[in-house]
Amino acid sequence: MAHPHSSQPFLAFALFLLFRGVSGATFTLVNKCDYTVWPGILGTPDLGSTGFELTKGGSKSFQAPTGWSGRFWGRTGCQFDASAKGTCATADCGSGELNCNGAGASPPATLAEFTLGTGSLDYYDVSLVDGYNLPMMVAAKGGSGSCAATGCSEDLNRRCPSELRVEGGDACQSACAAFGKPEYCCNGAFGSPSTCKPSMYSQIFKSACPKAYSYAYDDATSTFTCSAADYTITFCPSSPSLKSSTDSSPKGIESGSGTGSSVEQSELASTSWLADMATATAASTRTQPFVASKLFFFVLVLFILSLLVV
Repeated sequence: MAHPHSSQPFLAFALFLLFRGVSGATFTLVNKCDYTVWPGILGTPDLGSTGFELTKGGSKSFQAPTGWSGRFWGRTGCQFDASAKGTCATADCGSGELNCNGAGASPPATLAEFTLGTGSLDYYDVSLVDGYNLPMMVAAKGGSGSCAATGCSEDLNRRCPSELRVEGGDACQSACAAFGKPEYCCNGAFGSPSTCKPSMYSQIFKSACPKAYSYAYDDATSTFTCSAADYTITFCPSSPSLKSSTDSSPKGIESGSGTGSSVEQSELASTSWLADMATATAASTRTQPFVASKLFFFVLVLFILSLLVV
C-alpha cells in the first residue's frame, strides 16, 4: 500500500512553481545618490505607497501582483513639513504632499516603466521621453529570458543643451516640453513611427544612454522583457554620485565619453521590437498575451498530484 504522504513533496514543488509563475514581482528601490531622493509611484493597483523619502544609501521594497502596470521616478530637492506637506524641485507630482495620490511626475523626469505579465512576460523600460532629472538603472533578478539591465547612469544635466536646461540646472527638458512642436512631441502629422523620427535633441539623450527611450517611438533598443523576475531600481547607480563644484543642488554622476557609461556598456544587449510602452507625452496601448497554457499545465499537475495523495 502506498504511503499516504509520499506525493506531498511533489505537490509542494508544483505549488511553488505555480506561485512563482503568477505571483507578480518585488520592486526594490535603492538610493546610491549623494543626497536624499523622494521616489514617486504611479500604478494600478496601488502598492501601498505613492511617495516616500529615501535617504542616501537607503532602500525600500514593494510587492506587486501580476498584471500590475505603472512607473517609478525620483523627486529631488523636496521640502516637506511635519505633516508631510510640501513640494519638490524636480519631478514633483503636484499633490502638495509626500504621497503623490495618483498623480504622475511633472516633466522633466527620468521614468522606470513596467507592465507585469499574467502568466506571461514582463515588459519594462527607462524613459527620457519626458526629460531627465537624475540617473536611474533597472536590473532584473531571478527571472528567465533576456532580462537585460536598462537605464541611464549618465549625468545628462551636465551635457543638457542650454535651450533645454531648467532653471538651476537640476533637470533637462525634452524638446517636446521646451518647444511644443509636433515633430518633437510625435503628435499630429508626426503621430506614427513612420513620420516621427529622432531629433537632434533626442539623439543627445540616446548617445549618452543608448538603452533608454529617447523619443516616443524608440522601441527597438529600449523595451525589455523578462519572466518571473524581481526588479531593482537604482538611483545614481555609479556610486558615489558627484555634485557640481559650482552648484550644491543635487546633480548626478560624472558624464562619460558620450556613448554611454561603462556600466551601461558592460550590460548593453540588443533586442528586437517588443512593445509600445506608454509615456506621459505620447501614450500608447500596451497589451501582452495571456499564456493560458502555462496556467492550465500547473492546474493539471496539481489535480493529478491531489489524486495521488488521496
